[in-house]
Amino acid sequence: MAATAYVEKTALLDTATKDIFDWSDDATPLRDAMWDKVMDSNNHNTDATSEQAAKWEDMNDSDLKAAAEKLLK
Repeated sequence: MAATAYVEKTALLDTATKDIFDWSDDATPLRDAMWDKVMDSNNHNTDATSEQAAKWEDMNDSDLKAAAEKLLK
């Protein structure tokens, strides 16, 4: 049951960016699109990106969507 809750909690992160935002035509999962953007902005520092990405999994869908839009748009 815990695994199911985790899958539901991270479902938005695993959804194609184009299926979340009408302004995107990118089929990349949201998690990967956000990861790539953060990596590009911090000189490819994996540790710093991992710290930021860990926060995404604790966000509710509306907060995650708002953070993603701010980061990606």
